[in-house]
Amino acid sequence: MDPIELAQLLFLAAVWGGSFLFIRIGVADFGVAPLMALRVGIGALFLLLVLFLRRPAREAVGTLRERAWPLFVVGILNSAAPFCLFAWAELTLSAGVTSVINATTPLWGAVVAYLWLKDRLSGMRIVGLVIGFAGVLALVGDQILTHAGDGASSSATALAAAATLGATLLYGIAASYTKRHLTGADPLTVAAGTMMGATIVLVPFAVATWPSTPISLHAWGAVLGLGIACTGIAYLLFFRLIAAIGPARTITVTFVIPVFGILWGALFLGERVSAGMVGACATILVGTALATGFVKRLPGLRAQQGGAGAKQ
Repeated sequence: MDPIELAQLLFLAAVWGGSFLFIRIGVADFGVAPLMALRVGIGALFLLLVLFLRRPAREAVGTLRERAWPLFVVGILNSAAPFCLFAWAELTLSAGVTSVINATTPLWGAVVAYLWLKDRLSGMRIVGLVIGFAGVLALVGDQILTHAGDGASSSATALAAAATLGATLLYGIAASYTKRHLTGADPLTVAAGTMMGATIVLVPFAVATWPSTPISLHAWGAVLGLGIACTGIAYLLFFRLIAAIGPARTITVTFVIPVFGILWGALFLGERVSAGMVGACATILVGTALATGFVKRLPGLRAQQGGAGAKQ
């Protein structure tokens, strides 16, 4: 990975980390469904424009029609439903906390792939799953204590955390569904088609729940940031990095997103960052690294095995 590609990876993490900030800003004014319908709608228009600029119109439309149903399903599983769950959760949780829980996506991906696609889970990957989900429990406990000090109910905090975990579970299901039904499809077509599917699903809910009160300029700015930067541009950069450095290296963006999610929340929203939150974040990331196979074994085990080999 050269310095330019590393900079692009960090930029992608910064943009996706910023999505939690934009959601936190926009959801209070727009509400859940209108905010997310605008996000996926703007993202769909952006990605379709790029698709038709890069592919012959007949070819692009033909692929979208051929794979319409799986694209629609992935649009629900990977965008419409999880985006709404994140937005609802951020009515209670901070942007930083939701970005940390988002890092459990690869954990759910490993579990779903094992149950559905029969992908093998080694002993160390199972250890990673246990560590990762233990980190989530620690984070939720820290947040319950934090919000209790603010007068918020522990049940509301727990439900918001559960909604966020539900969103990451849907991401894991979407990954296995995509592998099963969209393998070989052009990534740009998949991105544009799934955003179209998500838009179709969310527009009726957005119309039914459109706010009656005026919407602030800050909230409109958040929508534009979500739709253009965090959806359109981010997806293009994501697929470019997959082509340039491969999926294994590109997925490391997962480990950096929480850093930016916490940073942006603290800088722009004044969110508190507790020692317990940082510790839980580190625990989740260690578990994710092990569960995804990014780290093959714990350093202590590696040293012990190395010493045993030397003795032999």
